[in-house]
Amino acid sequence: MERRTVYRATTRYILFGFAILVGLVWARFAGEISGWWCVVLAMIALAGFRRARILSVYVMILFGFSLGWWRGALFMNEVRFLDTLAKEQVIITGTALSDSVYDDRGAIAFDINNLLLTTGAEQKPIVGKIGVSGYGERMVYRGDSVRVTGKFYSGRGSYVAWLSYAELEVVARSQSKIFAATREFSAGMQSALPEPQASFGLGLLIGQRDTLPENTTQTLAAVGLTHIIAVSGYNLTILVRATRRGLAKRSKFQATIAALGLIAVFLVATGASPSIVRASIISILSIGAWYYGRSIRPMVLISLTAAGTALWNPLYVWSDIGWYLSFLAFFGVMIVAPVIQKRFFYKKPQGIVGGMVTESVSAQLMTLPLILYIFNDSSFVALLANVLVVPLIPLAMLLSLIAGLAGALVPVLAGWVAWPAKWLLTYILDIAELVSRIPGMEFSVRLSAAQLALAYMGIIGVSFVAWQKSRQNATITDTKDRNIVV
Repeated sequence: MERRTVYRATTRYILFGFAILVGLVWARFAGEISGWWCVVLAMIALAGFRRARILSVYVMILFGFSLGWWRGALFMNEVRFLDTLAKEQVIITGTALSDSVYDDRGAIAFDINNLLLTTGAEQKPIVGKIGVSGYGERMVYRGDSVRVTGKFYSGRGSYVAWLSYAELEVVARSQSKIFAATREFSAGMQSALPEPQASFGLGLLIGQRDTLPENTTQTLAAVGLTHIIAVSGYNLTILVRATRRGLAKRSKFQATIAALGLIAVFLVATGASPSIVRASIISILSIGAWYYGRSIRPMVLISLTAAGTALWNPLYVWSDIGWYLSFLAFFGVMIVAPVIQKRFFYKKPQGIVGGMVTESVSAQLMTLPLILYIFNDSSFVALLANVLVVPLIPLAMLLSLIAGLAGALVPVLAGWVAWPAKWLLTYILDIAELVSRIPGMEFSVRLSAAQLALAYMGIIGVSFVAWQKSRQNATITDTKDRNIVV
């Protein structure tokens, strides 16, 4: 009797997610596709899903590809419409995505979404987010409804446009208690920590760079550490996993509640930045599977979360480098790090701190080739600074979060509670200053697209071989991360 190959549901989910991403990329250069193709393929995929044969795999791939193509084509039509507005004077109403800051021209700058273009008596919704800088208001807070009048310029990356030297008018102030709590947290950080540690801590948590002293910003740039003053979602993933491991032996319920509480606090403190939201989705799904005793493949989480966020905003997969760096870092944390731990630390499992360091280094390993491809240069100084500093960033974020909460909730005790954060942030800044003074360590690395692909093929190949060898060792047990199946 002929033996048929059965394909697991998780394999089909992974392929489905990647097919969506390929379809979105294809839509950037191809024409439109009828939505009925998606409906028909979805029905066929559902009908044949239980059979788990090769035909069901092909159907899932075709369904994902057509879904991404259809969504991308619709979005491209909206983007092409924006090209007709280039260098035109426009009136746009939107919702502020962040509190405004002063730029180097003395204007206030912020981002807006939920956009409505006003033409005469009509309003037309437009997609994406817009960067704004202008005059007319002393301050704009996150969640405020704002009318912006200015010249429309095409944007780059995750921005569909920029409006500079615009005339600003706040139509309605936000009544959100969550946004108010975020501002209270920022004020608490400023009261709990001295400068530049307070601004540096805010940079780690919410990506706020404008309040950093200029000499600190220049020092971080000189040693290749500018990327740490951005909201890094993978650091939240590392902290959540460390929290779960630390409390799992005491109580599974307590570990779950603590991890979910940490996610909620980070979402409020950071203003639900896209990177933190992505990390929260992956972490919540992973925690849920672990709590109910289910095994779940990290690649399922990564591929479906990447596909879902890209369907929500195709600009992520088309031009947002931060989106790519996020998911490469997740791959390092959730796949490369467990392989390293199982291969080299199976006799004596790492502790919480050691696990955080391994996961942080794995994330940096995955993002380094893309960073070199984009910026085309690095230095021994940058490598040294990253080795000494980056593994500590998750802990620095956690301590900064505690310091900010103490400053907002118990200002009398804030100085004592914030002392660990002050010490660690001072260490990071001092290391950056010392390393920046080392002479003669510059070099240039230029990666082509082919070399970039080979670098990632090599990393993935080595990880796969190490994983295969680790499976052959019967003594390997990983009760702390039983929900992870590489």
